[in-house]
Amino acid sequence: MQNIILASSSPRRKQLLEWAEVPFEVVVKSIEEDYPEALPVEDVPVFIARQKAIEVKKFLDEAFHQQHANKPILAADTVVVLGSQIIGKPVNRKDAIAILQALSGKMHKVITGVVIQYQKHEVSFSDITSVEFHPLTTEQIEFYVDKYEPYDKAGAYAIQEWIGVVGIKNVHGDFYNVMGLPVSRVVQELRRLNGGL
Repeated sequence: MQNIILASSSPRRKQLLEWAEVPFEVVVKSIEEDYPEALPVEDVPVFIARQKAIEVKKFLDEAFHQQHANKPILAADTVVVLGSQIIGKPVNRKDAIAILQALSGKMHKVITGVVIQYQKHEVSFSDITSVEFHPLTTEQIEFYVDKYEPYDKAGAYAIQEWIGVVGIKNVHGDFYNVMGLPVSRVVQELRRLNGGL
């Protein structure tokens, strides 16, 4: 498969692309992850992912001119939604504990928005996975937060870590979507975008 540009510094997304044996290089430009208030929650991660892709494309065009023009740019963003509320990354220990207490014993959605820009084409979609936690004790939550420090993770947890192994009751949808990238669909879209890349 052709080399792509990954517009993300997420170690989980890098790992998933490596598992899928998709060759990539990482180019990241920081953005303000703001979005219009009226935007439906399902559209928020796609909106943010598109901003990431646009900034990376702008940087590559200015720095390298046409050198990277034939490389697809892949950007993604993941949000956790409880009810109708988007839960972001925790700002500190207290916030992480409060988030996990809110998710305890409940079903929530993990939505990853994906944008792939290739030449003049763009493919965008979001993938939704429902995740249900068992009721979690205060001791479990504090142990996880103190040991794993999930401050860079939407929803204050990673499904592949201890809290996911012992605390998750059900997963409906793509497991890897919860890690940060619905990688099988990404591979399909990359192949489709250029007739088998």
